[in-house]
Amino acid sequence: MNEASRGISSQLIVKVVVAIAVVCFIVFLSVQFGQYLSLDELAKQESRLKEFQQQRPLVFVGLAFFAYVVVTGLSLPGAAALTMVYGWYFGLLPGVLLVSFASTTGATLAFTLSRYLFRDSIEQRFGNRLESFRENLDREGAFYLFTLRLIPLVPFFVINVVMGLTQMKVWTFWWVSQIGMLAGTFLYVFAGASVPSLQNLAENGINSVFSSEQLTQIVIAMGLLGLFPFLAKKAISWYRGGEKQPSETTDSR
Repeated sequence: MNEASRGISSQLIVKVVVAIAVVCFIVFLSVQFGQYLSLDELAKQESRLKEFQQQRPLVFVGLAFFAYVVVTGLSLPGAAALTMVYGWYFGLLPGVLLVSFASTTGATLAFTLSRYLFRDSIEQRFGNRLESFRENLDREGAFYLFTLRLIPLVPFFVINVVMGLTQMKVWTFWWVSQIGMLAGTFLYVFAGASVPSLQNLAENGINSVFSSEQLTQIVIAMGLLGLFPFLAKKAISWYRGGEKQPSETTDSR
């Protein structure tokens, strides 16, 4: 067996071991805490959470906002899943409003920390990308950041920290990110909002998820999430092509 085959085999063994460990952990949780993880019990917890929100709405929304800022600002994993959870809990329009401003605030926090506290370590880690970012910024300006936000080809946390080492102003980074991330935020929140509440599931069973209306919403949400990067990329390519055409015509003369 050659070295490449041994490497692949080792990776496969590690993945299998991790998968078995995860399954065992889930089984352990089910055995030990099954009574607390039942649908009825989770629905009760959801109801208590709703009561707290009604009693202290500003505190509740503030905590939700702060939690999202921490996740995005510290580049913790799970922002996409948290976005869908907020959509599921708060609903479409409130969820979009909350996540939109919280995500931009967190991204700006990461941008600022990168610029003033972690510059050296980030330059060492992303030095090659930094030069590419600077060249594209010099050529396209803030529109380059907008395209990165619109087309999620580069991880958001990389955009946040690398942009912090460029000459871009904090205000420019904030408002371009706010607009550029809005479409993606809407789609993720819409996907979460298409899932019924736990109370609905507890009362009507799993059939409430598989109703024709619910299935239609879920299929639309998943389809839009899958198609959006492709459509956004095509739109940006079309815009750039149209933008270059006048100069090309002038040069031909």
